[in-house]
Amino acid sequence: MKKFNIRKVLDGLTAASSSSSSSATAQPGTPRENDVVQETLQSEHFQLCKTVRHGFPYQPSSMAFDPVQKILAVGTQTGALRLFGRAGVECYCQHESGAAVIQLQFLINEGALVSALADDSIHLWNLRQKIPAILHSLKFNRERITYCHLPFQSKWLYIGSERGNIHIVNVESFTLSGYVIMWNKAIELSTKTHPGPVVHISDNPMDEGKLLIGFECGVVVLWDLKSKKADYRYNYDEAIHSVAWHHEGKQFVCSHSDGTLTTWNIRAPAKPAQIITPHGKQPKDGKKPEPCKPILKVEYKTTRAGDPFMVVFGGLSYDTVGRRACLTVMHGKSTAVLEMDYPIVDFLTLCETPYPNDFQEPYAVVVLLEKDLVVIDLGQIGYPIFESQYPLTIHESPVTCCEYFADCPAELIPALYSVGSLQKRQGYSKKEWPISGGNWGQGTQNYPEIIITGHADGSIKFWDASALMLQVLYKLKTAKVFERARGKEEKPNTDIVDEDPFAIQTLFWCPESRMLCVAGVSAHVIIYRFSKQEVTTDVVQLLEVRMQCEFGEVDSPDPGGEQTPTLPTSAASSSPQEAEPPNQLSAGINSSEGPRDNIPCLQVRSSPLKQSPGYQVELVVQLVWVSGEPPQQITSLAVNSSFGLVVFGNSNGLAVVDYVQKTLLLHMGTSELYSPSDPCQRQPHSPRKPRQPSGGLCDSNDGSNNSEDRCKSPTSDGKDNAFTRSRSSSVTSIDRESREVISSFYFCESFPKKSDSLVSPCLLVGTTQGSVMMVALCLPPGSEQKVLQPVSFATCGTLVRLKGGILTMALLDAGGTLLPPSDEPWYDPNASDEEKEKVRRRRPATPPSSQESQDTQFAVLCSEKQAKVVGMPSQTRIYKHNITETSFVLRADVVQTGGAYCIACFCANGHIMTLSLPSLRPLLDVNYLPLTDMRIARTFCFSNLGQALYLTSPTEIQRITYSQETCDNLQEMLSELFTPVETPEAPNRGFFKGLFGGGAQSLDREDLFGETTAGKASRSLAQHIPGPGGMEGMKGAASGVVGDLARARVALDERGQKLGELEERTAAMMASAESFSKHAHNMMVKYKDKKWYQL
Repeated sequence: MKKFNIRKVLDGLTAASSSSSSSATAQPGTPRENDVVQETLQSEHFQLCKTVRHGFPYQPSSMAFDPVQKILAVGTQTGALRLFGRAGVECYCQHESGAAVIQLQFLINEGALVSALADDSIHLWNLRQKIPAILHSLKFNRERITYCHLPFQSKWLYIGSERGNIHIVNVESFTLSGYVIMWNKAIELSTKTHPGPVVHISDNPMDEGKLLIGFECGVVVLWDLKSKKADYRYNYDEAIHSVAWHHEGKQFVCSHSDGTLTTWNIRAPAKPAQIITPHGKQPKDGKKPEPCKPILKVEYKTTRAGDPFMVVFGGLSYDTVGRRACLTVMHGKSTAVLEMDYPIVDFLTLCETPYPNDFQEPYAVVVLLEKDLVVIDLGQIGYPIFESQYPLTIHESPVTCCEYFADCPAELIPALYSVGSLQKRQGYSKKEWPISGGNWGQGTQNYPEIIITGHADGSIKFWDASALMLQVLYKLKTAKVFERARGKEEKPNTDIVDEDPFAIQTLFWCPESRMLCVAGVSAHVIIYRFSKQEVTTDVVQLLEVRMQCEFGEVDSPDPGGEQTPTLPTSAASSSPQEAEPPNQLSAGINSSEGPRDNIPCLQVRSSPLKQSPGYQVELVVQLVWVSGEPPQQITSLAVNSSFGLVVFGNSNGLAVVDYVQKTLLLHMGTSELYSPSDPCQRQPHSPRKPRQPSGGLCDSNDGSNNSEDRCKSPTSDGKDNAFTRSRSSSVTSIDRESREVISSFYFCESFPKKSDSLVSPCLLVGTTQGSVMMVALCLPPGSEQKVLQPVSFATCGTLVRLKGGILTMALLDAGGTLLPPSDEPWYDPNASDEEKEKVRRRRPATPPSSQESQDTQFAVLCSEKQAKVVGMPSQTRIYKHNITETSFVLRADVVQTGGAYCIACFCANGHIMTLSLPSLRPLLDVNYLPLTDMRIARTFCFSNLGQALYLTSPTEIQRITYSQETCDNLQEMLSELFTPVETPEAPNRGFFKGLFGGGAQSLDREDLFGETTAGKASRSLAQHIPGPGGMEGMKGAASGVVGDLARARVALDERGQKLGELEERTAAMMASAESFSKHAHNMMVKYKDKKWYQL
């Protein structure tokens, strides 16, 4: 029987409706492209899912470490959970509630994690599967959770509450025990005040039956679990923040709100054995030292060979105003104060043993900062830090633009890595990265991928994104070509922007020729070439360009009404520390100097520039002030290495620069692109409008964007719409206004006119009003002739017009294959002339094609509202598809996936769509992000082979796939967190300790906390919620060896349980038999000497 596929039927219906309604034929004689181009992409080739998340966890709140599995977990204020192992082993999970994660506890070497949230819920995560899932949840109704403690190799979790009570949860079943430690039983009866929330719980390392409870008020109680009463109570005047045990269980240390550390002997509760103030000034007259800031956490770790380590966070004196956050390490008589770049959230000391009753042997400290993760080596003098193995520096400077290149040339990554390795800092620890758990995935994705991020400080970072990993390859600082302000009062002439004058607005990269072109917010363009040799440039080549609108006062806005700004608010990225009210710029008139003219916004450095191997400056192009008007920011950019040209545009028009000859070839207003008879021609508007203040690029994360603004196009008519979008290479950097702005470029070899039969170099120009114009380029025959014969240009008028601003353009051949812009193979600009010539000769010249009978090319054009396919050279519209009516497209790219090409679109309403080429058949439409914001709109980008990414937070990149094949293989490609590892042996008690009972005392918690002894807990106290990742889910989701091991373990547990039951029955039978034997023996002795008649 033939298999029936409903998706293919629906696909056919979609294609039919697309042909009848959305698609249209311009001329009756034009052949249908379904007959010409055999399209292979179908809807079953597409599926949308998240793959991995890279970067530093945004707004971290808590941390935990598994010392056996070597896995680090970080919780955030938005309910996210990030897990880290060895380099390349990362995982992201999310609590549905989105509540802050206040504490994390690993079930050490069990492949499970307990998370406590600010909404008073606790969750058990199963880490034995590649995508962790929640096994159980428990939601407290009447108590606020403040602290959790899970002893090593115990299944009973202690939970402290805001009321001062302690509840006990069985982590296997996630049920509450009837055993409760009430606050009024723990403290002295004579105490009249409530002790406050529970801030600490831990069991005595040498006696599991003794529980140490710390209350916020300063009271510490040593509770005897068996007798259900307090053995000792320790009182101190200052509030407690944390408590730490000595491993022998005879002493503990408390940190207090006045910056003191108190050490207590457990059998001497009257007063502390020692009081120290690590950062307090000791007065000579014996008085108490001056109070300091609170010590928020202390850890006390012992070593077998030397003095113990005491690590504290906080406790600085109050006179150190403005000092950065510090971590203090006290070892013997030495005290080291380690300054951090950001405020400290939490820290953990990594130790050799998981057993609390053994010498701890600390070897590293993991410090979680607000915007970084630092690991300190305790084993080397000076406490050097380890070199981080994770891509946690994405946000080192705020990201302003992003580009993604999948399946790029294989030699690029080694080339970038070789020059990037020269930039690495020195002085790191020589030891291996201590967080080394997990295993890499066995992925089939072996093609090279590169991500490029542009930043607010003018830096550009190249990242290796292959195989679902991320590693920085190379960093370029574009600000080096400009003069820096030497003093705080001396500021560069940055009149377009108030902050970050070097911020990257858009970039264009050609992987084949390795040419890089960047545009900054100060109306500057920098062209870079890649070289493996170091050079010193005596004079940076500079080209200044005047761009202005020739028609000064046509259609100027009514001065009485609300005036629309000429540029978006995305002028500069404001750092939160330096945020100042922006100054509203006037018409650029300086009272002392008169109107500014021919002045650039930044000053190019005059001293020689030493350029390391990597990207080196070829040319700097700056737009200058014109008669008191500041230059307009650059909105679109393109480079063609084969032609040696760079083109850029803004609201005043476009300019073409020959970066080989360092000359301006063309400067043209937008209106000049139209032919005189063109019906689409529009009158330009006056550029003399008040400037919009800067500071909108790096979004504030208050989520204040409302959905009303979000669903309007920035280029639609109507002055009430104030939706502004940020810098990118497309229309997303244009404010919504009536002036027509250049939004995109595309170099190609096509037919400039309908009558042409030979292809020639062309430039497609797209505008925010939906016009696509063609400019013909007349290039000299050889590169040597460019000096003698200049490049000439001819405008060919409007090719086609679409609704909404133009986002992307491309060219297909008659078979539906993409015709990429011609490019020059890379050669080292500092190499000898002979080597350069060898590279240039490798490229065969493409003979001009001639075809008179029918169209041989298809121009693919996509705007904010529509997509069209136009036949070339006839310039007839063959297909049209209305993408959206109520929203607008933010990003569109022509990409290759599944061996064919399609258009991928991301809409402002959150929809991600793909359209087939050339017929524009809808293949995928998923409502992925119900709400979008500026950051996502600015950084979303598609790439080949079904890959896409965006900045999901200011510090994290989220990668997604729209390929069905990648989704199917995702389980194999993802890394494994849990690996089978033997738990280390328990410490040897020693002969004398075993003889005299000085070793660790165990406790049968099952007998104490179980239902038979403790009874049932109140049902109204907490609600049990089964998780989606229960045992059945684990069996289905786990794959490979880990899944088999998990299932084997479950089977062994079940078998062990049955064997245990059998052993109990056997023991009962043996006891019964022995009892019967004794009874029979007694009977025999009793009647042995009696005669039968005496019975």
